[in-house]
Amino acid sequence: MPTVDSKGRIVIPKEVRERFDIEPGTEVEVRTEDGKVVVEPESDPEVVLERLEALVEDATADRTQRDYEDLDALARDHADTIRRQAQRVDDDGE
Repeated sequence: MPTVDSKGRIVIPKEVRERFDIEPGTEVEVRTEDGKVVVEPESDPEVVLERLEALVEDATADRTQRDYEDLDALARDHADTIRRQAQRVDDDGE
């Protein structure tokens, strides 16, 4: 059974991550419902992209936009993960 660490993190068991296609970089919604904590992966890529665009806009208000090739490894990895998830949803016809 997963436990909560000192920083409030919980490791989602591998079987659950695989079943719900949760991989590193997947955005999730955490909410309470009927006295329980619910963790739900965001399945609408438009919602994820809107949040990402807002974060990028706030973080880069005083910066110039860089090409993908000029991004650091973490930023490229995040962008790639979002693209893969969006493609998977598109391929599934959702």
